[in-house]
Amino acid sequence: MYSNQRSSVQKKNFSPGFTLIELLVVLVILGIIGVTVAPRILGKPDEAKKIKAATTIEAISTALKLYKLDNGAYPTTSQGLEALVRKPESGNTDNWQEGGYLEKGKVPRDPWGNPFVYMCPGVHGDFDIISYGADGAPGGEGKYADIKSWEIE
Repeated sequence: MYSNQRSSVQKKNFSPGFTLIELLVVLVILGIIGVTVAPRILGKPDEAKKIKAATTIEAISTALKLYKLDNGAYPTTSQGLEALVRKPESGNTDNWQEGGYLEKGKVPRDPWGNPFVYMCPGVHGDFDIISYGADGAPGGEGKYADIKSWEIE
């Protein structure tokens, strides 16, 4: 009788699960993975914003080309990109597309929240579109580099 009680007690104390050492090993492995992977992941937001800026510039360029097809010329610098969402009061806009040329009926900002710079005629083409990057100022390198319509491939 005594031996039966003892074996049942031993069975109750045994439970499947992780030991403290196994948990520590897993935490160390996760720490190593985190240390090696985190810098790569954290460095990508700046690159993603540059790609988004370039993609938005391409979308604006397409809208400008559609505007020119309808109206015979690109919006002037003074009319700006607003001409893509609101019919300009001056110039030949008889065929201006109702609803505008950009989605959501507003001129997008760059991923850093700054307006795109638009010039027509452009120095490098029929028009130039520029995002001044993270700092919002001309020039710069890395995340502060300008994204320019004539440099997008």
